[in-house]
Amino acid sequence: MTKKHYNWATLGTGVIANELAQALQQQGRKLYSVANRTYDKGLAFAEKYGIDKVYQTIDEVFDDPNVDIIYISTPHNTHINFLRKALANGKHVLCEKSITLNADELDEAIKLAEENHVILAEAMTIFHMPIYRKLSEIIATGKLGGLKLIQMNFGSYKEYDMTNRFFNRQLAGGALLDIGVYALSFVRWFMTSTPTQIASQVKLAPTGVDEQAGILLTNSQGEMATLTLSLHAKQPKRGTIAYDKGYIELYEYPRGQKAVITYTEDGHQEVIEAGSTALALSYEVADMENAVSGQENAMHLDYTKDVMDIMTKLRKDWNLTYPEEE
Repeated sequence: MTKKHYNWATLGTGVIANELAQALQQQGRKLYSVANRTYDKGLAFAEKYGIDKVYQTIDEVFDDPNVDIIYISTPHNTHINFLRKALANGKHVLCEKSITLNADELDEAIKLAEENHVILAEAMTIFHMPIYRKLSEIIATGKLGGLKLIQMNFGSYKEYDMTNRFFNRQLAGGALLDIGVYALSFVRWFMTSTPTQIASQVKLAPTGVDEQAGILLTNSQGEMATLTLSLHAKQPKRGTIAYDKGYIELYEYPRGQKAVITYTEDGHQEVIEAGSTALALSYEVADMENAVSGQENAMHLDYTKDVMDIMTKLRKDWNLTYPEEE
């Protein structure tokens, strides 16, 4: 029997946790409980959204029999320890990106999820925005021909404050895990198979994390992708997917709602719109609950794994490690 209502707990009270609470509010629902490192912050968050339960310690959320799904939105380097506890206690988990620091951690989490018969997924908006499903349907008709090349940009300008999480090695900072995960997830969505050839160049910040990178990927079908990432130079969030007979452009692609297809032969354009940027978290919640209820599993953990394998290989090439990995 399908369970109609799931109890969500948030682990973390930052920006994403607020968006999650608001997404549930839009549906006339609320979070069941809050876990946070600082109890007072958890209390304030609960008060803001009318949430009944706040745990004194984080570990209590894993033992609560009433919790169905835990949304983890703490810093990257804390994820694996929380994943171990949540999955071992039979909780379904939607985890902020980057889901883990590296491929070994993700493999361990996947194994735990399988052993405990629960759903594990990364909160990657790209996999849930309706525009991407719509574009997949158009591509599947064959009217654009074969995929040739994907070009990705993602650059944000962060002040050179080496103590904030973006540049902080102790908090697994750097462009790749923070914004590169979006660009790579976009590439993986459109590529026929996962890239097998990976080349890159990197510029490190003074703290030793990746500040800027250029990445070139090729898969066994000869489809290629180029990605340009930066934490200290603003770039448009733009993706271009080029086929034989036309190309697709998406702006603001992490939560995209509109794409433009330009057809090569005569240059005419077609505007595709689907979904709403404002509902990004609602789409994630709906897909997660469908997966948990045994309906369609549209969480794309296989893509998450492919992306994590690429990021792990890149950091190995860059000799970039975090304290937890040493």
